Amino acid sequence: MDDIPFHTAHWLNTDRPLTLEEFHGRVLAVEVFQMLCPGCVLNGLPQAQRLAQTFDAKDLAVIGLHSVFEHHAANSIESLAAFLHEWRIRFPVAIDAAGEGPMPRTMEAWGLQGTPSLVLFDRDGTLRARHFGQIPDLALGAEIMGLIGEEVPA
Repeated sequence: MDDIPFHTAHWLNTDRPLTLEEFHGRVLAVEVFQMLCPGCVLNGLPQAQRLAQTFDAKDLAVIGLHSVFEHHAANSIESLAAFLHEWRIRFPVAIDAAGEGPMPRTMEAWGLQGTPSLVLFDRDGTLRARHFGQIPDLALGAEIMGLIGEEVPA
């Protein structure tokens, strides 16, 4: 497992905090979003939901990372919980920890440009892809199948 910083302040849709290590042996797709981001609401989150519905959970885990770098006052935990409920987002969602500057800690550590972003980790926990903006479903499915097909080093 690579030493990938993952800094969370809170979790929703799960009864306990999760770590990246818990996903070892499965490909992990992390949808990085803001609930006030139109591209996230219209494209990124629906795509993440399709991934969670399409792939077997033993092969692919899908989680969300709410990374807020603007409109902080409008992005409370309560607002996010209501948003997830209304949009029927069932997969676990972490809230990125605040950074020292405007960028949240995980977003900065992973070198992301903004939201929506989709980050893929292979079965061994190595960060393999960062996609900023929209990626076609077919291209993403092929990329994920390639990662699923790889063997996990012993």
